Amino acid sequence: MTTALITGATAGIGAAFARRLAADGHDLVLVARDTARLREQATELHDRHGIEAQVLTADLATEEGISAVERRLGDPKRPVDLLVNNAGFGNKGRFLDVSMDDELRMLKVHCEAVLRLTSAACAAMRGRGRGGVVNVASVAAFVPRGTYGASKSWVVQFTQGVARDLAGSGVRLMALCPGFVRTEFHERAGMGTDNIPGWMWLDVDKLVAAAMADLARGRTVSTPDPRYKALMGVVKLAPRALLGGFSSRAGRKYGPS
Repeated sequence: MTTALITGATAGIGAAFARRLAADGHDLVLVARDTARLREQATELHDRHGIEAQVLTADLATEEGISAVERRLGDPKRPVDLLVNNAGFGNKGRFLDVSMDDELRMLKVHCEAVLRLTSAACAAMRGRGRGGVVNVASVAAFVPRGTYGASKSWVVQFTQGVARDLAGSGVRLMALCPGFVRTEFHERAGMGTDNIPGWMWLDVDKLVAAAMADLARGRTVSTPDPRYKALMGVVKLAPRALLGGFSSRAGRKYGPS
């Protein structure tokens, strides 16, 4: 029986990973800020799939929260075979409309936590000669769009670099780059979704299934939907100045800064 640790496990993409991995027979370590919600989720997954689900309450915007998860990842008596760094959030508003505290909190969760948890997991995994890390980024990583896009771009570049450094070690790393997914993400950020075209929405369980297939194939970046793969192909060909103007307008209309 292998164990997977998932951050941001109680909602959205994190919850979908938990459902999929539990159904596949993995024990789980569920990480989020809401203890009651974590316990409810752990009980449901245990009862439905017969797996063990540990609850770890941690706020990854704090030093205490990151350190607690680092310790769990490095515990040699309870090895973690798969880490899913999913915790994240968006800020509503243009640059300078968002407080510096909120911007720094985003970097803490999206960058520092991902760096430190990936390091803790990979050090233990390399010693055992096996393991995997999925760092959840976004298609926003590929367009110039404020702190959110910049932080997700860092996740992609970081993951690809570490994957190269650990090639041949038995440890696989992949950056997952979804588009719009029907989760609590926009509601928590206070963002409306009525203007987002229907074709841009992805099913979260299909997203996770595609991500797991890409991880098994050894891919270091996964954009798990043909629509977004085509869109990202266009993005790569578009002039940066034009792309910057478009992404700024689209970000104000559809997504976080």
